[in-house]
Amino acid sequence: MVSRVPLPLRGLRSRLLVSFVLVAMASSLGTGALAFREARTGVLQQSQDSVINRFRTSVEAVAPAVPHNPAASDLQWAVDQVILANRVSGWRVMAAYGDRRAFAPTPRFTQPSPEMLRSVRTRRAAVFQRVNVDGSPRLLVGMPVTYTADDQVQRLSGVVMFLEVPQTAEQGYVEAMVDGIERATLVALCLAVVLALLAASGVLRPVRALRGATRKMAAGRLDVRLKVTGSDELADLSRSFNETAAELERTVAELRRLEARGRRFVADVSHELRTPLAAMTAVTDVLDQRVEGETGEALRLVSEGTQRLSALVEDLMEISRFDAGAARLNRDDIDLAESVRRTVASRWRPEEVELRLPAPGGLRGRVDPRRLDVVTANLVGNALRHGEPPVRVTLEARDGLAVLEVTDNGPGIAEEVLPHIFERFYKASTSRARSGNGSGDGDSSGLGLAITAENVRLHGGRIHAANRPGGGAVLTVELPLDVDDEGGAG
Repeated sequence: MVSRVPLPLRGLRSRLLVSFVLVAMASSLGTGALAFREARTGVLQQSQDSVINRFRTSVEAVAPAVPHNPAASDLQWAVDQVILANRVSGWRVMAAYGDRRAFAPTPRFTQPSPEMLRSVRTRRAAVFQRVNVDGSPRLLVGMPVTYTADDQVQRLSGVVMFLEVPQTAEQGYVEAMVDGIERATLVALCLAVVLALLAASGVLRPVRALRGATRKMAAGRLDVRLKVTGSDELADLSRSFNETAAELERTVAELRRLEARGRRFVADVSHELRTPLAAMTAVTDVLDQRVEGETGEALRLVSEGTQRLSALVEDLMEISRFDAGAARLNRDDIDLAESVRRTVASRWRPEEVELRLPAPGGLRGRVDPRRLDVVTANLVGNALRHGEPPVRVTLEARDGLAVLEVTDNGPGIAEEVLPHIFERFYKASTSRARSGNGSGDGDSSGLGLAITAENVRLHGGRIHAANRPGGGAVLTVELPLDVDDEGGAG
């Protein structure tokens, strides 16, 4: 058998908790990502605008002094003036005119991309680019130097000023924002877990109450009801459960009343028939011995029918006692093998039944002798009616049980019949007789195996039927040997 490992998220509480946490996590991360993007954009945009404005002011201040065809010294003067105007900012400035270059304060300068170079030489506006140098973020700004022509139109002079500014402060601001968002997300997740636990408890409280009420109802307590509070779907479910439970209680009470009335009816009819049938049986027995001829044959038929009817009444009364819970065991410590031997010897010839029993005194048990006699007689009688003699009866001790097996030589039991063989009045087909009666005398009342099964269960044992591989049926009874005494008359 393959064992099923319980899934970790199989419970409703776990699923609700995980769902709340996932929703809170998605909301927190989404909100944090959006806030981070907006804040980062704002910080970088503000820093960028500030740098570009200061750089533009510095370039515009030196632009009138730069000639149209500047020499290298003119370019160097221009970058030095920009650095002097922004001495505390840690800027790096480069001026370019054709192949001429000038740097301040040092020749170290990050080379702009070709796209940026093309853009700054063709546009009159500032161009910027963010780069990463040795893990440090930097801002590159390119700004063309313009002059006012005679027609009062701003024209490009061909001189381009480049600025390189480290953005470590801005990077620190961004990292601080990330840390803050992480802490806020963690707090939001913890709050989500607490809210999820509270919400799950509120949702699961009526569910747990419904589960407990259902289990009580399954145990037979049909008067259980749920307390209905609120007007949500769970309250509707509780009201529906209460209505269903009330209707079920009413229906079951009515069925029990009808069942009790039916049992009383069967018991009363059986009791009322018992006395006249006994008188009829006595009369037919006397007349059967004295009358011959056709009248004698008719009397014998009447006598047989009366005996079968009397046996049926006895069986019905026995079944009524089982249904009413009035059947009791009168246990005694007996030799089980001797009891089985007496039962068989009093009813059948030795050539009809083959006994395989333990030695006298070898197997003892505390059973009700009368009921054990009924069990043995019914099983052997049933085997003789449906099989061919000899019927084999085996008794042995096995794992603390007394195991009684009755095997016949018939065609066996059809597979579709096996689950119903111990049911009352069950008949497999029109060609097979029903099981024997409670007395085991061979008449067919349809209650014999049902009474046998009830007697076995009353002893705390088990009974089952099967087919042998070589043909024939085997009915097995298992009775516990080690039991407490149960007083009472049968």
